[in-house]
Amino acid sequence: MKKSYKGIGALDIHSLIYFQTVAKYENMSRAAEILHVSQPALSKSISMLEEYLGVELFDRNGRSIKLNRYGKFFLERTNIILKEIERAKEDLANLVSPNYGEVSLGFMHTLGLEVIPSLMTKAKKQFPHMRFQLTQSNSSAIMKRLEMGELDLCLVSSLETSKDVHWEKLWEEELYLIVPKQHPLKSRKKVKIAEFAEEPFISIKKGNSLRKYVDEVFRREGFQLNVAFEGEEVHTIAGLVESGLGVSLIPLIKGLDQYDVHIIKVDAKDCKREIGLSYLNNRYMSGAVIQFAEFIRDFFKNKPQTDSTSSVQG
Repeated sequence: MKKSYKGIGALDIHSLIYFQTVAKYENMSRAAEILHVSQPALSKSISMLEEYLGVELFDRNGRSIKLNRYGKFFLERTNIILKEIERAKEDLANLVSPNYGEVSLGFMHTLGLEVIPSLMTKAKKQFPHMRFQLTQSNSSAIMKRLEMGELDLCLVSSLETSKDVHWEKLWEEELYLIVPKQHPLKSRKKVKIAEFAEEPFISIKKGNSLRKYVDEVFRREGFQLNVAFEGEEVHTIAGLVESGLGVSLIPLIKGLDQYDVHIIKVDAKDCKREIGLSYLNNRYMSGAVIQFAEFIRDFFKNKPQTDSTSSVQG
């Protein structure tokens, strides 16, 4: 028997629910009453389902119908399918529901040392049933994953992005000069860019937003970086400076005091980087994502700003 799909519109959930109900009562009138549909419409739906499957599911004798062995076989599969659909609906509801949803958050390497642990510690207390997927990388990689729809929210420095990406400033971090312990500038509390612009510079790699900010600071002062070495993350930079291979501009990070370097304030306009929250403008945001985004805003709005100068040596 050749299957005909005309008029079926593919197998849909209603067809399965209708079949399941008719199979339960083995009475078309009673099933139609339960389903709140007309009996002719229900009969047509069952006939179309049988046509789609290529087999009759009921033995018919006048107005009496009885589930046959093919119908019993298909009913077992139908029950499984409908249970899985219901379970999927519940799981999806949990994924998007406030307090019970799932949020994927991307963030820059430097934030993983102190900012993210502090943020997530408070988040888990406020949202004990919410699940989080955390991704750490440089700003460019994080933004690419956001634009691909792999992340819900990002904590990154401002970068040039597409018009579909929203970025809002949350806080800023001052950039400080770090020099080896035996450097001529070691006793200075404040220096100008011109005083170290020609020295070998230990830079973060291009593609990292910190590199963009450092480049801009130098350019505004009329200089270009004299890059001697490039590293992936700030602790690598600090280690290279400690070894006497050059100087660098970095934000104050947790653990920087473990390196044998001097930290000096820089006398230059906007020697800082801005960090903010990013998300896609036109992408669907679940209740959980919306709620967590607001939590992030409140966290940094109410978070006391550390007096970074208290950590500066010299």
